[in-house]
Amino acid sequence: MESMIEIIDLLFQGTEQSTAAFLKETSEGPIIIETGPHATLAQVEQFLATKNYHLSDVKHVFITHIHLDHAGAAWAFARHGATVYLHPFGERHMIDPSKLMDSAKRIYKERMYELWGDLQPIPANQLVTVANGEKITVGDTELIAWFTPGHAKHHLSWQIGKELIAGDVAGVKIGATGMVVPPCPPPDINIEDWMNSIAVLEALDLEHIYLTHFGKVSNLPKHYTDLKFILQDWSNWILPHFKANRSFEEIAPLFSAYTLQQLIDYGVEKEILASYEKSNPTVMSAIGLLRYWKKKFEKQMG
Repeated sequence: MESMIEIIDLLFQGTEQSTAAFLKETSEGPIIIETGPHATLAQVEQFLATKNYHLSDVKHVFITHIHLDHAGAAWAFARHGATVYLHPFGERHMIDPSKLMDSAKRIYKERMYELWGDLQPIPANQLVTVANGEKITVGDTELIAWFTPGHAKHHLSWQIGKELIAGDVAGVKIGATGMVVPPCPPPDINIEDWMNSIAVLEALDLEHIYLTHFGKVSNLPKHYTDLKFILQDWSNWILPHFKANRSFEEIAPLFSAYTLQQLIDYGVEKEILASYEKSNPTVMSAIGLLRYWKKKFEKQMG
């Protein structure tokens, strides 16, 4: 089957094959799935121009979740008249993004605007929340929303025919021979939910999935198997360090070294390693997994 979806390389932080947005042309004009951060909006504009489109021609934008590398530029499309489709849990943060901005500023400090650009409110009447399994029709194109939590509570994936834009639930995989790894940033990583979401993907009749980080995957059974293994492996690696009450400052460099060695052992090319780190900072995954185990033990203790 000829692909219906075009990949837009956003050249995030000047790096190829790190972060993508996606274009689908319909009988009612172009739609964008995943906007990328506002800082890379110019890359989307340039790609649209090659198709003789402008930002104002995009009337429908679909996001998998509200993290800035996936939805940070959604407000700019809304300013040009687009409707934005998203998970219900993300709506309030798009209407009032102040908490998202404050959190990002605490983490990235003086690099905030360089990495992510601006973030502005989207009027409620330009946001459409969807139900699990709901179908949205734009001209001759039908999109189906599948709730796929685990990476985030507000995560969903968009199916178009036998192809799926998977956001982060299907992991990060850079290059045709790259290793798939799970992005595990805080605050709401949940391994059980994530495994269930992978099962949702496995049950769909798909030929390809598209990863925001980065590109098209065809060998789906191997991809899912590898992702489940590494997701559980990373979680299990963190657990004894958590139980030993080691500090984050102790754990983070050890985890970074462990995951880097996995990539090297897999055969990931040296020049691709930077793309992995920019797409999926290991320090953020260490924080997310530590919080996962903390919440899990607190729940068990009542």
